[in-house]
Amino acid sequence: MSTAEIKLDLINKITNLKEIWIIEEIQKLLDFELDEGVFEVSSLQKERLIKAKNDTVLSEEEANTEIEKWLQEK
Repeated sequence: MSTAEIKLDLINKITNLKEIWIIEEIQKLLDFELDEGVFEVSSLQKERLIKAKNDTVLSEEEANTEIEKWLQEK
């Protein structure tokens, strides 16, 4: 399917929608995807992003081990 065909198909589907909540969700998705503004993060998020970039995070295995320990404490 070409881009033009996909767009027309989407327009037709959206036009025929009766459920307002689906239309609102489509709008939210498009607003999010098309937003070219700066994405703001908190200080904690910045700190975690830096750790992730520096590869100072847990491996999947380490995380699973910690989760298992935590679950056993409960």
